[in-house]
Amino acid sequence: MNIYVGNIPYRLSEEDLKNIFEEYGTVESVKIITDKFSGRSKGFGFVEMPNEEEAKKAVAELNEAEVDGRNLRVNEAKPREY
Repeated sequence: MNIYVGNIPYRLSEEDLKNIFEEYGTVESVKIITDKFSGRSKGFGFVEMPNEEEAKKAVAELNEAEVDGRNLRVNEAKPREY
């Protein structure tokens, strides 16, 4: 399952985000979206978890969870529309 994660604290690294989600199961990949000019985090990203059940538990428990003073927005990512 591809999971959207919003309102990520700017100083959180992809490794930090991976560690948070690994508490719920296997994490296949993590990508924090960055500004192409400054390289700074845009405050959102995506986490890929292969096990649907673990992913749904992570979404349920991490949505609105506080990380570094910010409440994460976590839900199933919608497919990209071109």
